[in-house]
Amino acid sequence: MDAFFYFLIARGFFLIGLIPRKTAVHAANGLGRLWFAADRRHREIAVSNIGRVFGGQMTPRQIRAMARSVFCSLVRIVFEIGWSLRLKRTDIRKHFRFSGMHHLQAALGEKKGVLVLTGHIGNWELLPLAMGQMGLPVSALYRPLEFEPLDRFFISQRSRYGARLLAKRRAMRSMLAALHNNELIGMLLDQNARVKDGVFVDFFGIPACTGKGLALLARRTGAPVVPVFLVRENGHYRVECHPALPKIQTRDKTKDIEAATALCNKVMEDMIRRYPEQWFWVHRRWKTKPFKPWASKTGFVPDKITDGKKQ
Repeated sequence: MDAFFYFLIARGFFLIGLIPRKTAVHAANGLGRLWFAADRRHREIAVSNIGRVFGGQMTPRQIRAMARSVFCSLVRIVFEIGWSLRLKRTDIRKHFRFSGMHHLQAALGEKKGVLVLTGHIGNWELLPLAMGQMGLPVSALYRPLEFEPLDRFFISQRSRYGARLLAKRRAMRSMLAALHNNELIGMLLDQNARVKDGVFVDFFGIPACTGKGLALLARRTGAPVVPVFLVRENGHYRVECHPALPKIQTRDKTKDIEAATALCNKVMEDMIRRYPEQWFWVHRRWKTKPFKPWASKTGFVPDKITDGKKQ
């Protein structure tokens, strides 16, 4: 049965990929608007998130318009994945633009591997394809999907040009081996983390529980952290590589992790401000919150933290 569903998924994406690109954009915009109108839950999350960040600069009408554009951008990803299935290696240079690749090459020159900081912006699903086509040894950390046929399809799609997928659970040994072999490891760092997995650092001026794994791994191995993003721009896709982030190494491990993670958030924030309609605003990025339930007359406040679940 799983094989049958996998066939349907793969065939469905292939057929979607046959739609001309301009027509696919119009179709994605139409479907995105329908999704925005029908999905109240994610619509309210997106509007709330955008309002938190841009409320002082945008009217409620402008916020809703941006949220609607976000839905259209997300639907485009489906059409673009289908389109990418027919891409040949020789097509990559035609549709993708690369900037700042010398930053990656310089980081690889340290022979410690490279931790690639990225996020859910533009079409992140195409990033492993673009990097793999450049001949770079890429591994990507990912969370397996519960529906095995769909998970299998995305593994196949992401690894077509040589990228290797590492499931998040029990991936440490594989990541250390990849860095030892001077490979790249891509890590998405722009989603809400549980308390035990993250640290609270600013994201658009709001404390956000952010995964600390990248900072821990960088501190442990000395591997440079290079931000890399894939965004849509002027009818093409642009892979933008930034300079390696400053290494933070003092005697205070806790402060080092917080400072390094805050720096990652700042880079991510700057990129989102440049391409706000291409980010994943439908996610509850600030779901996990520091929570202080009460204060006594003595001023003592017992710290309590919630992951946003019912207590």
